[in-house]
Amino acid sequence: MNSAPTAAGPTTTGPITAAPLHIGIVACSAEGAALCYRTLCAEASQRMGPHAHPEISLHTHSLADYVVCLDNKDLAGVGALMLSSADKLARAGADLLICPDNTIHQALKYVLPHSPLPWLHIAEEVALQAAARGFRRIGILGTRWLVDSVVYPDKLGAQGLEWVRPVEQDRVTLGRIIMDELVYGVFQPTSVARLQGIVQRLRDAGCDAVVLGCTELPLVLNDGNCVLPTLDSTRILARAALSCALAPR
Repeated sequence: MNSAPTAAGPTTTGPITAAPLHIGIVACSAEGAALCYRTLCAEASQRMGPHAHPEISLHTHSLADYVVCLDNKDLAGVGALMLSSADKLARAGADLLICPDNTIHQALKYVLPHSPLPWLHIAEEVALQAAARGFRRIGILGTRWLVDSVVYPDKLGAQGLEWVRPVEQDRVTLGRIIMDELVYGVFQPTSVARLQGIVQRLRDAGCDAVVLGCTELPLVLNDGNCVLPTLDSTRILARAALSCALAPR
């Protein structure tokens, strides 16, 4: 991640207790962004006191605009949308940025050189968590765009972890369930069973954990209903942002 900005130093009247950093959410799909926002607010109170959380702002362009760019393999266009949101959030006073959407992290290389603010990288935070928990071989779940990309292989590999992509038919099934159901808040028991079957096949392929690499997947999959431990990318990112926002500066 880019380094977060530093707060003002002490004054002649005594030390300042720095306010939490203002978190900006560059959103893409509604359900995943909402889960990230809820996690930030709910879990902050455990660390800051009842009802407390850092200041949070959210901006999103239409999901349809992102899908057009992704279908056309136009990552520069995806990056332009993300940078537009980043600029708006900077003007709203945000200090750091997160994006609760794994797929569009492919475009960060077009964003970071021009970003007005530092970012946390969702796959980097997940990889750090996977390594800390002692996992060695991670199955990757997500949209077809995400699973086919190097977003997770690069970050998992940097931590010395192996990774496995689902087989072709499972990638098709994942993409359909995510884009036709989960992003609309539709949770079908039959689809959950199909997702659980994909996790089972990843275990058969030697995986010891699975990354929920779509921010809607934690709404239907978890440690309680999967045969493998899950790495919840949405909540991992939110918790990392909280730690950054509340860190002494």
